[in-house]
Amino acid sequence: MGAGLDLTRRALFVRAMISSPRQVGAVWPTSRRAVRGLLDMADLGGARTVLEFGVGTGVYTAEILRRVPPDARVLGFEVDGRLLRAVAARLQDPRLTLVNDSAEHAERYLRGGAADVIVSSLPFTTLPAATREAILDLSCRLLDPGGSFLVLQYSPAVLGGLRRRFGRVRRRLCLPNLPPAFLFACEGPRTEGGR
Repeated sequence: MGAGLDLTRRALFVRAMISSPRQVGAVWPTSRRAVRGLLDMADLGGARTVLEFGVGTGVYTAEILRRVPPDARVLGFEVDGRLLRAVAARLQDPRLTLVNDSAEHAERYLRGGAADVIVSSLPFTTLPAATREAILDLSCRLLDPGGSFLVLQYSPAVLGGLRRRFGRVRRRLCLPNLPPAFLFACEGPRTEGGR
């Protein structure tokens, strides 16, 4: 990625963070090391359907597209239209469908299918509780029984909610990210979100 493109991406991110800090939930874009560390926790090379919650500046999206097979389908959700348009202009790939909508509505776009991998960088600790719970429950419902739900957070506070909904939760800490990032890989979705 060129320096000019990287600066443009960061400027877009800062603008989005200033206008909607609860939706963005971070002070700086996620580092490539954290993105790769999170995506390494699942088999994207064998994924047919991938959902991304919180496309942002597309840093995950670009890496997901590098890893998925040629016949995969990637659905990316982002509520900030300006960020979404910038990503759409930069990442023109027939496997990618970008949706200007909340991840809460992902089920209607999946059309009855299941996701092999769901990647989320949504700031669960700053989202309204009802929204957070709805998205976590939805992720459990939409994930294929053998799939992975990958989550990046800047706090481990979501861990209890993940453990209630998934039979196995692995975690790592990415210290080189600013701030350090908590990486979670969740497998074995429980029915009814563990309730």
